[in-house]
Amino acid sequence: MKKFSILIMLAPALAVIILLFLGGLLLGLLQSVNYMPIIGLNDFSLNAYASIFSDSQFLGSLALTLGISIVTTLLTIVFSIVTALALRQTFLGKRLVNFLYQFPITIPHLVIAIGIMLLYSQSGFFSRIATNLGFISTQSEFPILVYDDLGIGIVLVYLWKQIPFVGLIVLSILQSSGNDFEELAHSLGANKWQTFRHVLLPLIIPGILPASIICFAFVFGSYEVPFLLGKPYPAVLSVLAYRLYEDTDLSARPEAMAIAVFIAVFVSILVLVYKKVIKNVSGRAD
Repeated sequence: MKKFSILIMLAPALAVIILLFLGGLLLGLLQSVNYMPIIGLNDFSLNAYASIFSDSQFLGSLALTLGISIVTTLLTIVFSIVTALALRQTFLGKRLVNFLYQFPITIPHLVIAIGIMLLYSQSGFFSRIATNLGFISTQSEFPILVYDDLGIGIVLVYLWKQIPFVGLIVLSILQSSGNDFEELAHSLGANKWQTFRHVLLPLIIPGILPASIICFAFVFGSYEVPFLLGKPYPAVLSVLAYRLYEDTDLSARPEAMAIAVFIAVFVSILVLVYKKVIKNVSGRAD
């Protein structure tokens, strides 16, 4: 009876997951294998997958997506460790700095993306300031940080959000571990770099690894920020899939769904890696 009651309480959430998420995923999977009776596609095939993996546009989008995801994750790790080590110290105004450091976590990505566009575009705030101060003669000389080939504006948005997210994890680990290990290392003659490498880094890696996997998976599958700040070509995979899905030619729909399924499978693999990492970390802790 108790198990039945639990199932009843979970039913609304399970219904949403099964009907909306799994149902949509199944429909997308069917369309990706060329099963769309509405336009006369009734024979299952992997033509859409063969098409996208031989398409230079898809390969360019995949390279851009991986590049943005890897660079963002690596920079997030570096800056989160640096900022966490700084916030660990005692200094004047620490409470205010801690508040400002955590504030970006509460702001939606979309709002930050619009802010980056207004600040860093060639017609934005900083380009006008640089022009008025005489650093550049025209706003067109301002560095292209938005709608650029490398996705710099996109990376800036994710860094602004993810550094405090990962940094707070690192900071909590450092604060919970105390200073005993560092003091012991210093008493044995270790310098600051040796203390960080051999004492602090092994302590924070169990928190850094899962957080970095989450950040990478999120950036890889994200849509709204690249759509606002990215170039039309090459676009990241999520934007490319959406454009193919919105194409008036319904024959492009299987390719759009094939890209969406590829993203879902790739992110699912990362989730499995995340679970494996968590399990290993928990096993070592025990």
